[in-house]
Order: sequence, then C-alpha cells, then structure tokens
Amino acid sequence: MTADTRPAPRTAATQAWIAMYHSVDRCPDDPYRITVTPERLDAQLARLRRRGLTGVSMAELLRARAEGRADGLVGLTFDDGYQDFVDHALPLLRRHGCTATLFVLPGRLDGDNAWDPLGPRKPLLGATGIHAAHDSGMEVASHSLTHVDLTRADDEQLQREIAGSRSALVQLIGAPVDGFCYPYGYVDTRVRDAVRAAGYRYACAIDPGPLADDFALPRVHIGQRDIGARLWLKERLNRTRGRALPTAGSTSAGLPCGHVSRETAAHAPRESTPRVSRETTSRVPRETSTGPSAGPRATSNTAAAPPRAVKP
Repeated sequence: MTADTRPAPRTAATQAWIAMYHSVDRCPDDPYRITVTPERLDAQLARLRRRGLTGVSMAELLRARAEGRADGLVGLTFDDGYQDFVDHALPLLRRHGCTATLFVLPGRLDGDNAWDPLGPRKPLLGATGIHAAHDSGMEVASHSLTHVDLTRADDEQLQREIAGSRSALVQLIGAPVDGFCYPYGYVDTRVRDAVRAAGYRYACAIDPGPLADDFALPRVHIGQRDIGARLWLKERLNRTRGRALPTAGSTSAGLPCGHVSRETAAHAPRESTPRVSRETTSRVPRETSTGPSAGPRATSNTAAAPPRAVKP
C-alpha cells in the first residue's frame, strides 16, 4: 500500500530543525543507541507526514531557508554511510516522499565501523551503494575520510580528512559535494575554518553551542525510543535549547584560540578523555592523532566520563 504523502494542513508556522540518524536495521546489540529498526523509521516518517512536515536533504532545507519557504520542512541526515541505508532507509524515504543527506566516508568504502570499540561490526557502503543513493535523489556529503576526531588531528591529517574526502566524493559521484559532518560531533574553530576553506557550503554538528552557524549546524538525535509524545517533546525541547536551524546569514563570531566559553568550560573533558555527546554513548575513537586545536570542542551538555552506555 502506498503511503499518503500529501501534507496535512498546518495551523502555525513550524521552525525548521534537523534530525540525526545513523543505522537503520534490526540490531539488538546496540550499545551506542544509534540504530532504529525499519519499522520504527517508517512510523517516525509517517508521523512527520501526518503533522504536515516533509523530510528533506540539507541542500534542500538550506535552499528553502534562503528562499523563505522552510516552514514545514525537517532536515533528515544519516551519518556514517551504512549499507543498511540503501537496504532499509532508502525505500522508506521514497515511500513517504522524503529525501535525506547521507554523510559517507570515502576512505572506508566497503569497510565497517572500526572506530566503534563496542558493538557489532556494521558494513559501510561502497561505491555502488553510494551511487544508488545519489541516483535516487539523496544528497551525498562527507563525514570525513576515515572518521577520526578532527580536533586532535595535525594540519596535514586535517587537510586530508576534510579537503581530501570532498575531492574523493566529487570524483566518485561526479557531482558537487557541498556538505560536511563532523565525526563524533566534535568541532572547534580551527576545524570549522578548515571545512569552510575546503569549499563546503555547510557542516553539521550535534550541539555546537556558541559555535553554531551554517558551518556548525545543531541537530537532534532520533533513536529507537523516539515515537509519539516522546518524539514531539524531544523536538520541542531541542528548539527551546537553541537547536533549531539557524536563520539565513547567521554566523558565529568565533572564539579566539585557546578560549573556552562558560558553557564549554562547565563540561570540559578530563585530559585525554574525549567529551561525549548526550545523544549517543561515548563513541570514543580507538586511535587519535595529536596536534594543535583552537577554541572549544563543542559537542554536548555532559561532562566527560569513562566510556559507558548512556540513554539518549
């Protein structure tokens, strides 16, 4: 049965926001709570449509915002580029008349999520799957080359992960690549400036705090438990926390090298312990490179702690 994709009437303006997904599969072993089942994604998309909302790619959302017609749109993003995006998410997105942005890792084609110390190995898309997503009308964008903590990368690695991944994707899909997504959501002024300099038009973070602008867009993590009233409440609460889509032309003033804002200082990580996003468990990278880092690393509202499972 074909889903009814006609939007329902809206009675009030809806401020656009961005949803963050990862894997779409049936996976009981999910320590980071990054997986939703196909049935749950189906229900979440159906709920959006019943409320008169349409899920779109980041490129579509930002274009609509620039033209003053973003009311009723929700940005849909899928991080890491898992094979299950093509297997499960893509058919559901098409069924509900939605598009999305798929953030992939061109340095790990046909690989797996080796950066996650816990949980099962999840296969990543190769060139064929990425082409299938792109040819189906989804936006393909970069999640870096290999999924490392960029705030700890030296200048050479930073250039390779950011500019190098964009070049690789442009060559792979034969189309412009405008979007970037920070691995783990970690971003500081140095990393953000490198993304801008590489020619991207926008970048997605998670909870960038004072760095929020078009190169550190806030997103709302959507998980398996988010349905009905919980999904509605999560959407509303995150808007009140300043995590809706920034207005067109908004820019962060930036923070000088070494400066940490009051919000960031309250949640500064212990030495050598990466800060953890509230939305997901501490997906701490197994290996990190050392190097200069400017400004605060903005990701979360929680203090650092040893890796453990937490509820989103």
